[in-house]
Amino acid sequence: MVSAQAASKKDYVERSHERCREYKVDPDRMYSSKVIQGQELFARLDSKKELIVTAEPFMNQLYNFVKGSNFFSILTDEEGCILTVIGDEEILSEAFSIQMIPGAFMDEKSIGTNAMGTSLAEEKPVQISGREHYVEIYHRWTCSASPIRNSEGKIIGSLDLTGYSENVHSHTLGMVVAAANAIEKMLQTKEYTKELSIAKLYNETIIDSITAGIMTTDTQGNIKTVSRHAAVMFGYKREEMESMKIWDLFEGWERVKSAALNNQSFMDEDVFVNSKKNKLQFNLCTYPIIDSEHHLRNIIFVFKELKKIRKLANKIMGRQAIYTFDKILGKDERFLRVIEYAKKVADSRSNILIMGESGTGKELFAQAIHNYSGRREEAFVALNCGAIPRNLIESELFGYEEGAFTGAKTGGHPGKFEIADGGTIFLDEIGEMPLDMQTRLLRVIEEGTVSRIGGVKEIVVDVRIIAATNKDLDEEVRKGNFRKDLFYRLNVLPIRLPPLRERREDILLLLKYYMDRVSKKLNKRSVKLPEDYVKFLYEYDWPGNVRELENLIELIVNTETIPYDFGRPDADAAEKLRQGTDVLEKAGFSKDEDLKLESMEKQHISKVLKLYNGNITLSAKALGVGRNTLYRKMEGYGIDCSETEQCSNM
Repeated sequence: MVSAQAASKKDYVERSHERCREYKVDPDRMYSSKVIQGQELFARLDSKKELIVTAEPFMNQLYNFVKGSNFFSILTDEEGCILTVIGDEEILSEAFSIQMIPGAFMDEKSIGTNAMGTSLAEEKPVQISGREHYVEIYHRWTCSASPIRNSEGKIIGSLDLTGYSENVHSHTLGMVVAAANAIEKMLQTKEYTKELSIAKLYNETIIDSITAGIMTTDTQGNIKTVSRHAAVMFGYKREEMESMKIWDLFEGWERVKSAALNNQSFMDEDVFVNSKKNKLQFNLCTYPIIDSEHHLRNIIFVFKELKKIRKLANKIMGRQAIYTFDKILGKDERFLRVIEYAKKVADSRSNILIMGESGTGKELFAQAIHNYSGRREEAFVALNCGAIPRNLIESELFGYEEGAFTGAKTGGHPGKFEIADGGTIFLDEIGEMPLDMQTRLLRVIEEGTVSRIGGVKEIVVDVRIIAATNKDLDEEVRKGNFRKDLFYRLNVLPIRLPPLRERREDILLLLKYYMDRVSKKLNKRSVKLPEDYVKFLYEYDWPGNVRELENLIELIVNTETIPYDFGRPDADAAEKLRQGTDVLEKAGFSKDEDLKLESMEKQHISKVLKLYNGNITLSAKALGVGRNTLYRKMEGYGIDCSETEQCSNM
């Protein structure tokens, strides 16, 4: 900020004259030694446009104080180049006659001691009168000038008031200093306003780039700002929404305001919004804006599309299909025909029923079908109908509203069909679904809507259903365990996966694949299988299919031994396989019975059950099998729950 207080004239005048002598300025000079014109001058004026525009009203105000007294005001840049001149016509004509015009440089090196050049050199306000000027032609003038600084304190120009020397007055310099200060403040205000404008534009651009509907309201519910995406989501123009109240769109204003007044956010609530055409459901978060005095000023609303929210949640929670058809191994002609058929029906809107024994890869096929379809970018949601307790399957499939039952989450919870909207839902072990749930599922298929438990609203869903079963559903229909009409609605595009015993050409291929995969996963070396043992595995019936083969390879890699009695071959066959070996002694087995896979599997199941305190669900998940499969194995091996403390489903 410049000061009206000037130093002793003698000091700065003497210093200036000394500099002029060093510059070898000619005291008899008539004009500035440097005057620019034409394009060069135009370019300089254009680069200093902001300074000129800002200073002009203050120069006019300054001139009005001395108008008619033969004074003129001059604005220069930081090098002393005259940018603009305002004054009385008579004295201006005289100034112009000695080239005191825009483009002339008034620095000391170009024209000697003068108020403009010296104030820039001394970096302070100065007044130069009469003979204090270094060149004789300027002895007729009295000049008062002050530097102009930007917000960083850097000199960017000077302001001058010049008249005849007999009109010199000490107050003239004070007027110039005041005007220069005012110019500085205006430049700072403009810069601050410009920064605010840029910041506002920057923030608006950021907000508009976010694919969510963002709005702000005041404490009275008046909508203050609306993002571009919010207007698109609700079907209004921004101007329309900014003239509305928030409750015109959203019914939960009082709850939001109450939370905001307590400095609390309103997080991840599913709400209904009145769009221009109909009622839509969105996910809502709100954030209160509290000032330094702890008063609520505004509330920010962030609306997100449920489908996008759930799609992101699916990725985070692993609800996505990872298998594709190129990851399905097989060269058996019959199996390859099944793959080709599955590819053909993948993009159909019709429901698919995958049938096959346990371990044949039904979910693998379901994921591959999803990834081969036009729904590949949407959610893939899997539900094992046999692994969920009967009392929970309805809420898992269809969701529930807040307060629907004891323990229901605040805000309710979407079901699998809502989460899978736009994508695919895979219903594994569909034959285990209770009859009453079969009725509700049939209604969803027929009407394309779901209704949450405790809710009255029908939610439209676009879901492709892929069901799977290891049961003979025809037989289940005859027994009355499965609805005939549901069976026909699911069995539109049937796919039957052949068991491994019907695709023996693939056994050797799968043996090699799983040996490589399991050994890498366990960071162990591969185990070379004897030729006779490979032949036996080729001829084995594989009741557990591919899953049984994978488990066998994992057993071999883990123990680095070969279970010769695997599959309970007859005594002669087992003896032939053992011929020429001393496997029992080398492996540390005490009796032939210990060699059997069943023996090791029984021990392993017992250990896992004990680890999970008899929890069937957790144990089945750890073993990688369904709960029904685990129950069957426990029954087959005679494993009693008493051996594992107790058995429980949950």
